[in-house]
Amino acid sequence: MLPSDAMLRLQELQTVLEVLPPQLFDDLSVAASMASASLHEGGGVYFFGNGGSAATAEHLASELVGRFASERPPMRAGVLTASGAILTALANDYPSDELFARQVRGLLSKRDTLVALSASGRSRNILRALDQGVETGCVRIGFTGSSSEEFASRCNTVLVVPSTSVPRIQEVHLVLGHIFCELVEIFVASERT
Repeated sequence: MLPSDAMLRLQELQTVLEVLPPQLFDDLSVAASMASASLHEGGGVYFFGNGGSAATAEHLASELVGRFASERPPMRAGVLTASGAILTALANDYPSDELFARQVRGLLSKRDTLVALSASGRSRNILRALDQGVETGCVRIGFTGSSSEEFASRCNTVLVVPSTSVPRIQEVHLVLGHIFCELVEIFVASERT
């Protein structure tokens, strides 16, 4: 890659950040409020995604279990992508659509928040897990790219990055995810006082 190509990628990212609609940040605050309500009720926040989004899911869960911006007690958070034994057992015994849905069925309750990360919003295993979240009654938050109605209809709130470039969407998801974690910290701290 030439230095000019690298600069072009940064310019693409800057363009996406500049066109984020103000409503997205209101929706982000609503999402963080929903997650903090789950934590306040004794539930947890469970993240999941495929590929690069799986890595982001693990990163964001670690921010809540550890700390993001301030020292505080650990929060109940987890990922549906972290256990190689569970994932390979499910992949061996069930259709790929069930990879996350079965975990939602076994781990989550109506007190919990399920956070789906999908650049396309079209992955069958993500949609099936959100369907299971509807059946479970948990809060469902989605991070996606160019809006997928199929994905959005399964979420209580959806955070849409206005782009079709998977790398740029994933980069912005991490930025928005960090803001989400910081807001959750703020909301949980305010509930404790």
